[in-house]
Amino acid sequence: MPIFPIFTPARRWQPFFYPFRKPPFSERALIQLERLVKGPLFGCRMCGNCLLQETALICPMECPKGIRNGPCGGSTPERCYVDPTRQCVWYKIYERAEAMGRAEKLLEVLPPLDWEKVGGETWMDVIHQVQDYGVGRFVKGMFGSDKAKRAENWQAIFEPVRQPDWWQGDDKYHPPAYEEPVSNLERALRSGKFIVTSEVAPPMSTATGALRRNINLIKPYVTAINFTDNPSATPRMSSLACSLVCIEEGAEPVMQIAARDRTRMGLQAEVIGATALGVRNILCLSGDHSKLGPDPKGRMDIVDIDSVQMLWILRRMRDEGRYLDGRPIKFAPQMFLGAAGNPFAALPRFQAIRENKKVNAGAQFLQTNLVYDIEGFKKYLELLAERDFVDKVYLLAGVTPLKNLRVAKYMHEQVPGVAIPDRLMARMEKASAQGKGAEEEEGVQIALELIDAIKGLANVSGIHLMAVGWEEIVPRLVTEAGLALESAPKPEAV
Repeated sequence: MPIFPIFTPARRWQPFFYPFRKPPFSERALIQLERLVKGPLFGCRMCGNCLLQETALICPMECPKGIRNGPCGGSTPERCYVDPTRQCVWYKIYERAEAMGRAEKLLEVLPPLDWEKVGGETWMDVIHQVQDYGVGRFVKGMFGSDKAKRAENWQAIFEPVRQPDWWQGDDKYHPPAYEEPVSNLERALRSGKFIVTSEVAPPMSTATGALRRNINLIKPYVTAINFTDNPSATPRMSSLACSLVCIEEGAEPVMQIAARDRTRMGLQAEVIGATALGVRNILCLSGDHSKLGPDPKGRMDIVDIDSVQMLWILRRMRDEGRYLDGRPIKFAPQMFLGAAGNPFAALPRFQAIRENKKVNAGAQFLQTNLVYDIEGFKKYLELLAERDFVDKVYLLAGVTPLKNLRVAKYMHEQVPGVAIPDRLMARMEKASAQGKGAEEEEGVQIALELIDAIKGLANVSGIHLMAVGWEEIVPRLVTEAGLALESAPKPEAV
């Protein structure tokens, strides 16, 4: 029965996870039954798009970000960085799936919510699938002695339920459907050269003078320039606008897109527009949670799509020439797709599954989070190699020069997925006692040592320098690391 507030002559607006319609009585009864059963057992939020059979019987919608394809870059074994009072639900999914011998099932690219079904039940979909498959055939298969047959039976029922026709996700690698490189970055990586990319921080106002100066400062030393998309959930000039300025200045951009701020409709529209204007490199990220941003906070309970789903959608737009809803694209977007790698966000064996899944979904290059622990990074690379997909993706290792001890402490303590070894922190502490110049120089020397170590590692295609507002140091780092392009001028002293 609708509830009418005393002073407002209308039924209360639909709360989260409640259908925008009035279902028939039989469906409402089934919804209530499913809620009564699955609520106490699984903490079910009635998303209507159940994935329990593929996520080790742990509901992924317990993730505060609503991520349905694995842990985010801020995951740790101890806690969720969005809600420190709880553990990362995806860690628990990985642990149980591993214990059940079903870890490889987590490679399947799972769809975003179908919001027409949100607030409803999933059991009727299963019942209809059993009917289509044949009740007798299903019962016989499930109670037979053949384990493989039982697994096949289970898959025949649940795969069409969790993988609707408009999505058709799987656990396979999908190579790009084109031959010639679509960007200078892709061309350079294909050549086998050890390359350098870097970042320029987007401005906080409409003024583009500093942005243009920084682009032209580092342009001769790098293959492409990244522009972040509202890092730390704090608004700045858009990555698209910065990318267009970059093209105007004769450099090649990498446009970052954070899923946090996109609906699936907005994503497709933005990419069609960006590629029409000449942007060819696109880096897909889930994005920092809105909790990290300034007050007042916006909606923090809904992520329409995650980075893996973004890759799946964009790859199909490019290679199959169609929108998510199936409409054909007469002139499909050309793009070189990338994603983030996180060597230290999760346990390495879990993170390797996550990176494998991104590559299967469509990532052609991975830019990693900051690398300060070379031995830990080697372990990460070994696990990636064991999964046999490193020949399908280019890996760029993230490096940031530490400008001072304060920055080092902030990164180590506050930035998810970043850990600075004690020996490096001790060096920065010692340098801080000698003044600002000594701190900066020590940070530069640490960065050069890291780059030198990374250059000798197998399966790493380049360095991604994240200057974090210190763009003037990039020419020196690239030159002293021996990675400057032949045409690059000698950098001025910083």
